[in-house]
Amino acid sequence: QPRLVESGGGSVQAGGSLMLSCVASGSTFSRNCMAWFRQAPGKEREGVTGIYTGDGSTYYADSVKGRFSISRDSAKNTLYLQMNNLKPEDTAMYYCAARRSVGASCASMNPPVYSVWGQGTQVTVSS
Repeated sequence: QPRLVESGGGSVQAGGSLMLSCVASGSTFSRNCMAWFRQAPGKEREGVTGIYTGDGSTYYADSVKGRFSISRDSAKNTLYLQMNNLKPEDTAMYYCAARRSVGASCASMNPPVYSVWGQGTQVTVSS
């Protein structure tokens, strides 16, 4: 069974940084779109950033462009999310997710199209 396990969340002050990790195991190799989502209390889950493992193409929500960076280490089966210049509005539960791409694109960041999810890791940013 495919499995994703996130880690690295925590509490930081505004302007600080955190790096989240997501270790993939099981039959995740065919799921070549990997992404980070977040969900704040009372809000819908939203896509933050994604990557197409075929060619490394990345996608970012406007709210995190220039501050967040997604990367992966295929040898370690690990996806990363480097978060810099964190803001209080970044406070949320962050989830790693994976799916098979449609063609050679992972542009869709609609949560229902993602079939494998981690349990989440909490990020809290104080002002």
